[in-house]
Amino acid sequence: MASIASPRRGRRAKRLTATAAGVTLAASTLAACGTSNAATVATLNFYSFNDPSGAVQTAVTNCSKHSGGKYTISYNKLPAAADDQRLQMARRLAAADPSMDILGLDVTWAPEFAQAGWILPWTGANEQAAKAGTLAVPLQTATWKNQLYAVPYNSNTQLLWYRDDLVKTPPKTWDEMIADAQALAKEGKPHLIEIQGAQYEGVTVWFNTLISSAGGSILTPDGSKASLGAPAVKSLEIMKKLATSGSADPSLPVQMEDQNRLAMEAGTAAFELNYPFVYPSMKADDPALFKHFKWALYPAVNAGQPARVTIGGINLAVSKYSPNPSLAFRAALCLRDRENQLNAAVEGGLPPTLESLYSDPALFTDYPFHAEILAALQAASVRPKTPAYQTVSIVISHHVSPPADIDPVGTEQAMVAEINDALASKGVIP
Repeated sequence: MASIASPRRGRRAKRLTATAAGVTLAASTLAACGTSNAATVATLNFYSFNDPSGAVQTAVTNCSKHSGGKYTISYNKLPAAADDQRLQMARRLAAADPSMDILGLDVTWAPEFAQAGWILPWTGANEQAAKAGTLAVPLQTATWKNQLYAVPYNSNTQLLWYRDDLVKTPPKTWDEMIADAQALAKEGKPHLIEIQGAQYEGVTVWFNTLISSAGGSILTPDGSKASLGAPAVKSLEIMKKLATSGSADPSLPVQMEDQNRLAMEAGTAAFELNYPFVYPSMKADDPALFKHFKWALYPAVNAGQPARVTIGGINLAVSKYSPNPSLAFRAALCLRDRENQLNAAVEGGLPPTLESLYSDPALFTDYPFHAEILAALQAASVRPKTPAYQTVSIVISHHVSPPADIDPVGTEQAMVAEINDALASKGVIP
């Protein structure tokens, strides 16, 4: 509201009455303005992925309503591709953009954003609330140098999806799955194995899952250098074996998650390694095939040892440049509360990060694979934690895609050299 000027000095006495009346009016008007200012509702800008299920918008609406008039959340939808999401946020944060409050970060971005000083640490009561009842592995993705920098909003992990009209007992290892697919092919039945083989983050996730399941890791615990070795060679052998076995989809070198989903729905595949979003999609797109669409834990590298599937998901961070950080922390906790996580699981297929939800009957009907998801999350692996993750991922994806061209020993050696260069900020991104 515009301010009201005070009476100027030197006015003649005959105007004092009018002035007094004006002051009285001004005082009442200013009091009204003061009441309005006290009730001003802060707008918190929330930048996150574009959620077609509507679950994110529901959470935004719920939390704005339940804020007690303290804030309203504005949902700013980021581009579809994760790399584009990161680039948009990084550019704005590097410019100290004050219009950014709550940030929906991919689980690999916390180290980079924290190291750059773009996001605030979670401390005190906020940290306690963020950790309470939250699964341990998702919390790892939100932590950098033993400090929590985000709160896990949702998680994600892959299962083995298969057709029980083709396969009565789901395979427990990669060797078993490839053998089952080859047997189906000899019978002239749908037999393909669908997985992400394109040169992008998805194929890096596949490799990370395999090396973690084989007992290894991409980086040393301190993130200072490559740590591949024999587990990596074993993982590369599996990727090449699938690609050259006749059981891989012919379009493996260009396949991503959605192409895998569509191929399975088309009826040409027997197996699919993918995220839970494929379940409601199959139910809606092909009800007849849906009757035979089943799930099991991700296949292991070694018999008797569970797979350690690479975790996905979104973490919520508070921007260092937010003009309302206290409210932003409060709103982030609301966005990922029990009600909103349950809705995200049911409507969007996104696995919760609150462990208690997996024993809540409200989840069971629309999320019948909840036990397998929980087991996968409890045994999950995380991608390498380093501010240089984007470069490390690019190095890996360029060496393992197309999978048929992998030379296990030679590829492992080349990756070691280039990953170490990336960590030392040397060399050129391939």
